[in-house]
Amino acid sequence: MRYKIVFKASARKELRKLPKIAYLTIKNSINDLAIKPRPTGVRKMVGGNNQWRLRVGVYRVIYTIIDNQLIIEIIRVAHRKDAYRN
Repeated sequence: MRYKIVFKASARKELRKLPKIAYLTIKNSINDLAIKPRPTGVRKMVGGNNQWRLRVGVYRVIYTIIDNQLIIEIIRVAHRKDAYRN
């Protein structure tokens, strides 16, 4: 089963603003989520409604998994100091 990756507009914008090396590394990690949506090291966020956190160096990818539709929605891509702020 392969999941479909869907980006919120704000997450896509945050990803584009990153330095090129970080962009490529994070993009590869996000693509890997399509095959394995809960890889080793991924944590479910406390208080989040089915939100998961993927660590990629100093950056964090916040996403939700919709198992019954095979969709992963990327909510946020940010530096760790900003990732958990509203």
